[in-house]
Amino acid sequence: MAIISQIAFALIMIVTFGLFAKKAKEIYDNISMGQAEDLTDNPQQRLKNMLLVALGQKKMFRLTVPAMLHLFVYVAFLITQLELVEIFIDGLAGTHRILLHSVEGIGFLEGIYFFIISFIEILSVLALVATFAFLARRNLLKIPRFTKSEMTGWPKLDGNLILYFEIYLVTCIFMMNGADAALHPEAYGFAISSTIVGPLLSALPESTLHLIERIGWWGHILGVFAFLNYLPYSKHLHIMLAFPNTYFARLKPFGTIDNMPAVTKELKLMMDPNADPYAAPAEGEEEAAPAKFGAKDVEDLSWKNLLDAYSCTECGRCTAACPANRTEKLLSPRKIMMDTRDRMEDIAKGRKEHGPDFVDNKKLLGDYISVEELRACTTCQACVQECPIMINPLDIIVQLRRALIMEDSNSPEEWNLMFSNIENNAAPWQFSQQDRDKWVDELK
Repeated sequence: MAIISQIAFALIMIVTFGLFAKKAKEIYDNISMGQAEDLTDNPQQRLKNMLLVALGQKKMFRLTVPAMLHLFVYVAFLITQLELVEIFIDGLAGTHRILLHSVEGIGFLEGIYFFIISFIEILSVLALVATFAFLARRNLLKIPRFTKSEMTGWPKLDGNLILYFEIYLVTCIFMMNGADAALHPEAYGFAISSTIVGPLLSALPESTLHLIERIGWWGHILGVFAFLNYLPYSKHLHIMLAFPNTYFARLKPFGTIDNMPAVTKELKLMMDPNADPYAAPAEGEEEAAPAKFGAKDVEDLSWKNLLDAYSCTECGRCTAACPANRTEKLLSPRKIMMDTRDRMEDIAKGRKEHGPDFVDNKKLLGDYISVEELRACTTCQACVQECPIMINPLDIIVQLRRALIMEDSNSPEEWNLMFSNIENNAAPWQFSQQDRDKWVDELK
């Protein structure tokens, strides 16, 4: 029977990691649709960002209560991986609590083992409390950022599913530990299972306790395997992608909006009275193809923009802070990230079904994100400031709006008047440069 269990465990593990690797490769390919961008400078600062923001949850604490609740779940998730090490060894070797038996009788090491399991149990209880609080916030209290239009259907179900998963996994942990504590009350010293769960189960027959332990053990590991393959289809992929996303975050001063090199070059030619705009390329240089102005689809964006989209937690802090959204305009920075991710997935699905040359005659600009959304943005950077894992929705908005204006000449009349004034008067106002300081005379 033990050998059958070992074989079953090994086969399930191989299938699980195989399916996860396959989907991870698809996501990597989708992110690779984006344009090249070098984000390898200043590795020390990048590592610091990753440790403080992704691992240390630094930006989460802008909102104290949800930050503490999230911390309970996050730390429980991290520390529980220690117990998974033993579960994996037991599953492959056909043993039971092999790490405990390997240190049995060695007081100090045995104490460390029971301390770790007890710590995991305490964290699991705190995570359970946080889970019920999150369910209440999403479904009973109806926090505004969780009830926006983009949070209906799958996004809402996804947010709840992970919480149900958490309840299920914690239940399995206490079934497993509690049954063991009831079977070995003198030998096992778990903080909660030995004091609460074990005594509650102690009246059951030994065969029933063994069954409960096995159900808890298999239920927990199968839940972990299922969760691993659920992640790539869920917003909870940020558990993994938050680390590379914060590492590769742009390090430019806050509020910087990149200029286009082709436009900068043309402006320098205009400002240089000795420049010949019609001069042939220097020897050894090739004339560059005309650059696109901005982005119309995901393939025009940077790979970092696309990584941002997959890293989005859908927490809605960006949207809650957005002044346009707060004044009931159509723009939601969270929706911008969700639409970008959906567009990548739709392109990948089409190519998978119809071949690599598949074209669906749709664009991110127009078919997924509307002109009204883009025009509502004030470029105030609130969404960038609030994101817990340094996602930049504004960069996508600016690039789409740049294409809208410079490629499609699609801008309101008020904007066109401002553009014309800047071109002619070097100022947004409709008077000449010589008159720019006349307002000072009125102060006299």
